[in-house]
Amino acid sequence: MGSPALRPALLLLPLLLLLLLRVPPSRGFPGSGDSPLEDDEVGYSHTRYKDAPWCSPIKVKYGDVYCRAPQGGYYKTALGTRCDIRCRKGYELHGSSQLICQSNKRWSDKVICKQKRCPTLAMPANGGFKCVDGAYFNSRCEYYCSPGYTLKGERTVTCMDNKAWSGRPASCVDMEPPRIKCPSVKERIAEPNKLTVRVSWETPEGRDTADGILTDVILKGLPPGSHFPEGDHKIQYTVYDRAENKGTCKFRVKVRVRRCGKLNAPENGYMKCSSDGDNYGATCEFSCIGGYELQGSPARVCQSNLAWSGAEPTCAAMNVNVGVRTAAALLDQFYEKRRLLIVSTPTARNLLYRLQLGMLQQAQCGLDLRHITVVELVGVFPTLIGRIGAKIMPPALALQLRLLLRIPLYSFSMVLVDKHGMDKERYVSLVTPVALFNLIDTFPLRKEEMVLQAEMGQTCNT
Repeated sequence: MGSPALRPALLLLPLLLLLLLRVPPSRGFPGSGDSPLEDDEVGYSHTRYKDAPWCSPIKVKYGDVYCRAPQGGYYKTALGTRCDIRCRKGYELHGSSQLICQSNKRWSDKVICKQKRCPTLAMPANGGFKCVDGAYFNSRCEYYCSPGYTLKGERTVTCMDNKAWSGRPASCVDMEPPRIKCPSVKERIAEPNKLTVRVSWETPEGRDTADGILTDVILKGLPPGSHFPEGDHKIQYTVYDRAENKGTCKFRVKVRVRRCGKLNAPENGYMKCSSDGDNYGATCEFSCIGGYELQGSPARVCQSNLAWSGAEPTCAAMNVNVGVRTAAALLDQFYEKRRLLIVSTPTARNLLYRLQLGMLQQAQCGLDLRHITVVELVGVFPTLIGRIGAKIMPPALALQLRLLLRIPLYSFSMVLVDKHGMDKERYVSLVTPVALFNLIDTFPLRKEEMVLQAEMGQTCNT
């Protein structure tokens, strides 16, 4: 049965094998045990070897594991192994950063790498935002504003590794001015005989693209329904929104006056016009100074075809016809044109007559201003002579005039006759021009003449 020297060794072999199987292994082959992470947290599972004297291998989802075996050890899951856990960018560690394999075959803690999350963004007033992945790491959120509002700040922010957003939260502000549209008012023509025209339009309304809250519309210029004078008129409307943004619109009202062209007063006469004197519908009236009579149209109107009606007036020196047969026919020539001062004397040597003529000759301007014609009746029939300026009347016509006005034949006298042929005053002695003029200036027609002559600047310097 073999050599006697080998027999004791063979007997000890079973005992050595038994001892080897009962001693816990410290290194040299892989073992198993409880994982430091739960399977549903880390997303992996391992077969557990209940009888193995070491911990299970570590795997951390979204993280890296760095293990150091005990001194002289080879396997990094043996008793006493220390493992450092580091999460990848965008993830953060929940649990201990270092795990130790314990004698109970379990790691000292449970760990997990969770995705980092930034604070929830505040919803901007009058706007909002959209995110790619909520508030998690690397999520990109883009702000937007409601119609009428403008984004202020960063339009896009990203959740960074430090769990902060890459930019400040944006806001939506009302920077767009309100809208207002003015009416279109075209050129207007002034009304007949006026220099204005009534122009109307609807007051424009403002419109805000944001919250719709506006102030009252402010007008600068004449309001609608006003009478606009000739020229170019600027109209402006302004409105403000709640953010004090201003909306403005402008337009012009142009008023044109149709004109016939200016007329001139006739020589030795004057003119009085209504309205502006040459606009459509205006009327111009013409008169002549004393000693002249009007020829042509006494009044002209500016017509719609921009032409003046009637004929151009002139003032011609009054031509008295002394060849008429009756005194009444002679007086008719002065009707509504001239006043008469009839001076009668039985002889040219009469002192009162000579003195009176002297005073009247010195006041010739006042006589002309008051449209007074002096008629002289000198002598006794049949040597009676009538004179109007340089014209001599026949003796018979002069006699009729004396009889018609009941003028004494043998004494000095004067008769004042107005433009209607009425006997206004009689004098039997000298009268000063001032007294004569003061009386005439009280006549109704004379008052109208005085106003017109003042407008034309007609006056006597002496």
